[in-house]
Amino acid sequence: MKRFKRILAFDVGGTGLKAAIIDGQGKLLSEHLRVPTPHPSTPKTLVKSLVALAAPLGKFDCISIGFPGVVRGSHVITAPNLGTVLWAGYDLAGTLSKKLDGKPAKLVNDADMQGLAIVKGKGLEFVITLGTGFGTALFRDGELMPHMELAHMPVENGKDFDEYIGEKALKKIGRKRWNKRIAKILPYFHTLLHYDHLYIGGGNAHKLDIDLPPKASKVSNIAGLKGGAALWRKSGREHLTARS
Repeated sequence: MKRFKRILAFDVGGTGLKAAIIDGQGKLLSEHLRVPTPHPSTPKTLVKSLVALAAPLGKFDCISIGFPGVVRGSHVITAPNLGTVLWAGYDLAGTLSKKLDGKPAKLVNDADMQGLAIVKGKGLEFVITLGTGFGTALFRDGELMPHMELAHMPVENGKDFDEYIGEKALKKIGRKRWNKRIAKILPYFHTLLHYDHLYIGGGNAHKLDIDLPPKASKVSNIAGLKGGAALWRKSGREHLTARS
């Protein structure tokens, strides 16, 4: 498999869009840029913003895209925080490839992409992201498992995890109560998975004031870009085939 030296990585979020050039190991080769996510986030508007975001970063060989929803191959299936009705079936990777000089592009769930940058490849490792919504990714011995939309499972009083601990909840109830909710739900995942390690990332992870459970740690949100390197490694492609 061809080894690409310069990878344009996008991390699409409900609040912000991030981009950087990375190498095949995930090391930043450019500055890390961020702009607000346009709203309404139609495919046309968001693609236009991503193309503009990439413009000052320089040359690249290929493209990695982390997207907040279920994806299959190059297409978006769901986009809970951007509008699934607008996005369902949209060929995001194919469109960005055409807009960016025909460079090859690959698409993966954003939490999965973050996990590809941080897991150690030992045992069962679980990644959660705290941002506009709630993202999850599961790895076994370094292999990415089928994506699960746990964010939309009910957790309390009819609310799903997105509604219970997402950005809107944080703004509504305040940081102190939000932290209490995080402390309440974290043990659920150990009961469910009996993971060997839990990684907590996303744009709101730095707002955690609680004592983390055993075998848990916070990680930098920049991993959401660095994980794009794994999509272009043979092992990364094997992990992603028909699973993201």
